[in-house]
Amino acid sequence: MKTYKHLTIIFLAIVLIACGANIEEQKKSFSVTTNAQNGTISIDKTLELALKNPKNLEVSSINYELDGKTIEAKQPLLGFKLGEHVLKTTVNFNGEKAIVNQTISLLSDTAPKVLSLEIVNTYPHDKTSFTQGLEFYNGVLYESTGQRGESKIRKIDYKTGDVIAETAIPDAFFGEGITVLNNIVYHLTWQGKKGFTYDATTLKKKSSFNYGQSKEGWGFCNDGSKLFKSDGTSLIWTLNPETLIEEDHIQVYSNKGKYGRLNEIEWANNKLYANIWEKNGIAVINPKNGAVQAVLNCTPLTKQISNFSISENCLNGIAYNPDTKTFFLTGKRWDKLFEVKIIEK
Repeated sequence: MKTYKHLTIIFLAIVLIACGANIEEQKKSFSVTTNAQNGTISIDKTLELALKNPKNLEVSSINYELDGKTIEAKQPLLGFKLGEHVLKTTVNFNGEKAIVNQTISLLSDTAPKVLSLEIVNTYPHDKTSFTQGLEFYNGVLYESTGQRGESKIRKIDYKTGDVIAETAIPDAFFGEGITVLNNIVYHLTWQGKKGFTYDATTLKKKSSFNYGQSKEGWGFCNDGSKLFKSDGTSLIWTLNPETLIEEDHIQVYSNKGKYGRLNEIEWANNKLYANIWEKNGIAVINPKNGAVQAVLNCTPLTKQISNFSISENCLNGIAYNPDTKTFFLTGKRWDKLFEVKIIEK
């Protein structure tokens, strides 16, 4: 009898294992087809989804989600942010549940405009400054510089290039972008996963903060109520200025694909302006969905810089002066600060 019992148990175990394997095979048999070409689709289109069920299993329900939000099998995409999104399909069948995940990239529906610039004035700039951040606040130009042992935050008389006040950053940190809001200077460091705040009047250190999901610190700006942070990827993060928590982000994309290596950033005219490392252009970005709406060609400026190099002494520094309604552009170790107007061709 014991032998029969053991054989029965072994038989049941084999059956259960076989059933389990069969269920897993059934789950893996489901797939989802879309009208996204090579996984990309423009936001002016309607995303069309269809479940493939080659085993003809009895399906009781299907649920589609895009980044956690339930969508329809035919879903208009206007209103969604650009970039890579997880399309999750949940299939309920025969008392079981199968999940199919895939990535869909949403692209802009319009090509970026090409902008040019007109040089209004040229001012002297400290050619030892490895410029990382540039911003006007109450009529004063603030600048942050990089390199370990050289990083500083400065207040500058932009017309003469004279330094009004400055604070050195500890040698352990590589200084990056800054922004000024409510008399506080917010300052990023590169790979230290840490930022600092300073009194905007005295440049005395107030506090420090840690990064969240962002990989590094590159550019910083604000729209008067919240902070925007680039981290050297295609992402721009939104931070609460009180808690300095990364609350949201956009992915910067055009109608062709992502824009990476976003560096110094500036807020002006309800848009984000971003330097792109190793490029002679500035991307003009819709802050709501991440679409690159225009690209500013800055080659006329780089041609006037004798020590310019695309990777080292590159374009990096965007400041909008609301008093003059003009932009101020410079670069790392440039001897000139250019005041420009942006012109649409």
